Amino acid sequence: MLHKPAISLYWKCQLIFWSIAALQWAYIGYIGTGFSWKLAVLHFALDLIIYIVPSHLYRDLSKRLGWHNLSLPKLLVRLIPSIIVLGFIFMVLTITKNYLVRSWFQLNFTQTLKEAFDTQYLITFITGIRLMSIWLLAYYAYHYAQREINAVKETSRLELMTKDAAFNNLSTQLNPHFFFNSLNSIKALVVEDAKAARRAIDILSDLLRTSLYSGQDNLISLKKELALVEDYLELEKIRFEENLQITIQAVENLMNKQVLRLSIQTLVENAIKHGISQLPQGGSIKIDVSQNEDQIIITVENSGKLNQPQQKGIGLGNLQERLQLQYNNKASFRLLQETPNTVIAIIKTPVI
Repeated sequence: MLHKPAISLYWKCQLIFWSIAALQWAYIGYIGTGFSWKLAVLHFALDLIIYIVPSHLYRDLSKRLGWHNLSLPKLLVRLIPSIIVLGFIFMVLTITKNYLVRSWFQLNFTQTLKEAFDTQYLITFITGIRLMSIWLLAYYAYHYAQREINAVKETSRLELMTKDAAFNNLSTQLNPHFFFNSLNSIKALVVEDAKAARRAIDILSDLLRTSLYSGQDNLISLKKELALVEDYLELEKIRFEENLQITIQAVENLMNKQVLRLSIQTLVENAIKHGISQLPQGGSIKIDVSQNEDQIIITVENSGKLNQPQQKGIGLGNLQERLQLQYNNKASFRLLQETPNTVIAIIKTPVI
């Protein structure tokens, strides 16, 4: 069983960085006059407190405001004033700490706090700016590196899932029932309608070619996705004949917008497998693609009844996870029983 380290990486960095800063001040005192080990230890401990507290409070504020997720230009607008403020806090705390320690432990100490600020504020402020700049830049650099690593991981995962979806799509199209039914339908057409038979063979060939040799892009145009769906449904129409009614509606200005590859295809295959093919009298499939403000809304409605354990299987589970990865949790997917005899699947994604 794995155990978390007693001290997190963040606190290790806090202690190491500010210990180095405190030791710098101790070294300056050591090479000066009147050095005292007791006072050096006291200064070291107080320095750690007054440096860690404001930097840690800033870190909590940054996390609450989500600054570590901002783009670099937006972060810089907030970072520069923050460094100045933290540098000022550093100056006030450092000078005040030095003054109080000297007034408590140094005999015949007559300097006032105002005089201490007048003589030390500039060099201490510049030092604070330098140290806070190093600390904050290192902190945000670490977060940006982690974001890049996570982005690479999610991209790789999404690519693998897209390949899985393509293989699942191919396996569905090469499903023995689908494949043999299609061949039998084509065989019957050879005698009855040679032209239709040739068309069916072309469609089957295109579907297999698309599955085997299609690109690896995660997003494709709505036009291409619907073209694949239409070919698939045209071949299924040969199988079901009049028992399958198809309606496809899509807003024209969305045709060049990007959608997740094989998203509509997966919904349609699911509708055929778990809906239409389970009904002796067949049924209908209605595909609608529209836009609502900054969202593309894809709905696939089919005749049938929702059987949750069966209908939300590997294909739809894969689709849902791909949607969340591709759109960074800004997409949604629902599958529900709209009416007693109608199931509807709804995908909402940002317009790209």
